[in-house]
Amino acid sequence: MPSKIPEGEARGWIVPIGGAENKEHDRHILERFVRVSGGSSADIVVIPTASRMHETGPHYERLFKELGAAQVTVMDFDTRRDCQEAGRLQRIEQASGIFFTGGNQLRLTTLLGGTPVAKLIRVRNAHGVTVGGTSAGGSVRLAPGLGLTNRFIIDQHFRQRDRLGRLITALAYNPFAIGIGLDEDTAAFIGPDETIEVEGSGGVTVVDASDVSYSSIGEVGEGQPVCMLGLRLHILVAGATFNLHTRLAAAGGLVQSKE
Repeated sequence: MPSKIPEGEARGWIVPIGGAENKEHDRHILERFVRVSGGSSADIVVIPTASRMHETGPHYERLFKELGAAQVTVMDFDTRRDCQEAGRLQRIEQASGIFFTGGNQLRLTTLLGGTPVAKLIRVRNAHGVTVGGTSAGGSVRLAPGLGLTNRFIIDQHFRQRDRLGRLITALAYNPFAIGIGLDEDTAAFIGPDETIEVEGSGGVTVVDASDVSYSSIGEVGEGQPVCMLGLRLHILVAGATFNLHTRLAAAGGLVQSKE
């Protein structure tokens, strides 16, 4: 479960990314991640545990330093015992932003899930620390995740891999949640006020199952199509927003002024 937000404080940003974010030219996603993590004072911990490529962590360390972060530390975890080390916990306690690189999310949740590190990350996010990355918050696989939130289900590489069907299926099992499909090079910046803002070159598909009037998920067999009536779907691009609390979408900056 997400950690309780202390009275008088605001939760930090949650920033899931759809994968393949631009790292060389139009680095809007990573630039904004640094800004919401403190800008020139940002102290970022990069966790490359999901990746098996040794160069992943150092690559993001270089990128965040180029984008103006004051301090960047790469912290990998090879065993669950690593997640109990006092020095690692202390370093995470100091960070203003925590970033998970891409890779195999099941590796990430298997190593970190239910450990002191996972608990501390939830606590720090509740105290205002930004947490993001390509494996942040959970995925449509319904792995335990890090428990940053229980309000939404995320799927990535969304339009590129035609994943609307499997996101809707996940919502059929969990109609209380909101489905968020992230295109590549696109991020959902979820603010302390529970508003999704889009950054990047693609779109964010939001599927709301709260008004579903009928679902056949309980009657169909394996491999059979599911009937769902009453789904609401929004496709957001940069400038549009969606509020997870009110479940209202807005065109925002996309609306042209008549003046």
